[in-house]
Amino acid sequence: MKRPLFIRPLTPEEHQALRDGLRSHCAFTLRRCQILYASARGQRPAAIAAALGCGTQTVRDAIRAFHAEGTACLRPKSTRPHTTRLTLDPAGDERLRDLLHRSPRDFGKPTSLWTLALAAEICHEQGLTDRPISTETVRRALRRLGVGWRRAKDWITSPDPAYARKKHARDRLIRLIEGHPEWVLGFQDETWWSRLARPALRAWTGDEPLRLQQLEAAKDDPDPKALCCYGLLRADTGGVLVRFVDGRPVSQVTEDFLEWVCARLKDEGKKALLLVWDNASWHVSQRVRAWIRAHNRRVKREGGVRIVVCALPIKAPWLNPIEPCWVHGKRAILEPDRKLTAAEVKERVCEHFECDQVEPLTQKVA
Repeated sequence: MKRPLFIRPLTPEEHQALRDGLRSHCAFTLRRCQILYASARGQRPAAIAAALGCGTQTVRDAIRAFHAEGTACLRPKSTRPHTTRLTLDPAGDERLRDLLHRSPRDFGKPTSLWTLALAAEICHEQGLTDRPISTETVRRALRRLGVGWRRAKDWITSPDPAYARKKHARDRLIRLIEGHPEWVLGFQDETWWSRLARPALRAWTGDEPLRLQQLEAAKDDPDPKALCCYGLLRADTGGVLVRFVDGRPVSQVTEDFLEWVCARLKDEGKKALLLVWDNASWHVSQRVRAWIRAHNRRVKREGGVRIVVCALPIKAPWLNPIEPCWVHGKRAILEPDRKLTAAEVKERVCEHFECDQVEPLTQKVA
């Protein structure tokens, strides 16, 4: 039968150290002193563990530590290794910097956005490390390089002093729309569809890069160089309502567009349009605000779609989800070797957004 484990007889100095430890604020020291005193009184490890509410192995470890170290075992020590082997040396750090200056698509990944996990995976695949590494290893390597890894949405902001309040109002509308199927959350913006400017994208390339010719408008070209249009991104369907304009965006055209949108939503049985847009002059003008107030009073009397406006912070396009829709649309409709006619632009835009082509709005002359 195996002999029970007890501590050896205590010296007066060890008795004093244990008495001092029982008054300690450190939970580790207090627990070990309790274990050692109980063992000195002849209690078995299983009985000590049951009385103190700990594991039997914890008791045995404390007794063995006392035999090996004496009262030094009462001081808590870290169980982590004192040294760790770097999996990315300084040369590997520089290779990591060069790697992150390229797109993940260059390494066969389906995204253009770097993440710590993706960087760790590609580091191993490209031979920067001899074994898979963690995201913490990549973060530490970036810190050694003086690079702070933060996603753009965490630090990007605008000069608007009321940025936080206005963003909170937008987020509140997004949450408020849930549970109200008769309401529509819409993100509105205007853009110009150029027939001459080339998109900022390496597109239409095969094995060899394709050189895009510089397009110029002919003197006898009857079509304008660019076409203006209004758009509303619906959060419920994900579709974009597009309406071209003969002219440029002004308050009167904005009113006509809102009236057209409200009429379409009314036909669908909707009751309210929660409208999110920027601070363009034709959005915040006194005329447009007065028109919206009059429209809501009329809706209250006669029925229809009420408009609730939420203005975004100034210079904060990332808060308007319709902005990327414009970018992708412009890249999708153009051709590399010729300019489109105005009719082709309208047709391709409506086809891209899968919406009906409607008669353009007209800027009325006062």
